Amino acid sequence: MPDIESILQKYPFIHQENIIPILTEIQDSFGFLSTEAIKKVGDYFKIPTSKIYGLATFYGKFRFQAKGKYHIRICNGTSCHINLNTIVLKELYKMLGIQDGEVTKNGLFSIERTGCLCGCDAGPVMVVNDKTYLNLNIDKVHEIIHFYMQIDT
Repeated sequence: MPDIESILQKYPFIHQENIIPILTEIQDSFGFLSTEAIKKVGDYFKIPTSKIYGLATFYGKFRFQAKGKYHIRICNGTSCHINLNTIVLKELYKMLGIQDGEVTKNGLFSIERTGCLCGCDAGPVMVVNDKTYLNLNIDKVHEIIHFYMQIDT
């Protein structure tokens, strides 16, 4: 895995239009943007860290903490919302003891509310890592979470 400095050195011309690609590459390599990474990017561009952080927080694609081993994304699109995704989301919060954007203490699960996950005819939709689950209800959510818990025991 590359370190932050090697990623920065791929961009020898210090142009501000390179900030987003650099932040994207750092997140792709490390899973999130750490405080250290944001500071190093700011230092590289000779821009205050607050400006780099402000830019990164403007875009919804950037994360500022690591994901869990099993990253759960819940669709918050219109169709899933109409199909009561909030019930599924509340059950996940209760089962895992975390909220949107958080990671369980054991690092196993994280939850993220997202825009449309393209399952509008079969909502609510949830994706765990790269596996999609459709037509969710509380019972299905329990089965799915217990499945992933059993894998890790």
